[in-house]
Amino acid sequence: MKFILGTKQYMTQVFDDQGVSYPATVVSAGPVTVTQAKDIEKDGYQGVQVGYGERNEKNINKAQRGQFKDLGLFRYVREFRAEGEYNRGDVIDVSTFEVGDVVEVSGISKGKGFQGVVKRHGFSGGPKTHGNKHHERTPGSIGATGPQRVFKGVRMAGRMGTDRVTVKNLKVLQIDTENNQIVLKGAIPGHRGTLVEIKVK
Repeated sequence: MKFILGTKQYMTQVFDDQGVSYPATVVSAGPVTVTQAKDIEKDGYQGVQVGYGERNEKNINKAQRGQFKDLGLFRYVREFRAEGEYNRGDVIDVSTFEVGDVVEVSGISKGKGFQGVVKRHGFSGGPKTHGNKHHERTPGSIGATGPQRVFKGVRMAGRMGTDRVTVKNLKVLQIDTENNQIVLKGAIPGHRGTLVEIKVK
């Protein structure tokens, strides 16, 4: 299993040998450092904990400082369920991926604030004419009044976005080992600078 952490940079377009253009996202990925390797005997499962980015020492708690020790001061720490020989201190960079790999990317989507039902759930709204006034984008009835409460799961206005989203089947178009960048076909969740997890199952 291949995996790495990165931050979303920007979108662009990439041309192939036949001149066909593809929408692409540039991600600044890695290098990440293995901070802990978990095994079945001790932890009950196989996994790898990695650290990425830099942070001021004053903003890292004492427990993490003791865990990192001489490895560095990491801004992000994430864990992947991965099989293989990984040791504490190993460095993983974009060279582990190859052009043509099909990956899945997970991240936090853009926050859109408090939105109404038309934008949030795709409601059609009310009629625009024939005596209707100030009710073009209202939700309308929310059900019977017998129970005298709102049922769970009723689609209503509320905060939209900031959800964990996973996009699958994205193809690796280019790899830049000098600048630690990886170019993926299509769009990925989040704004510029969002932390994303890239992995090949």
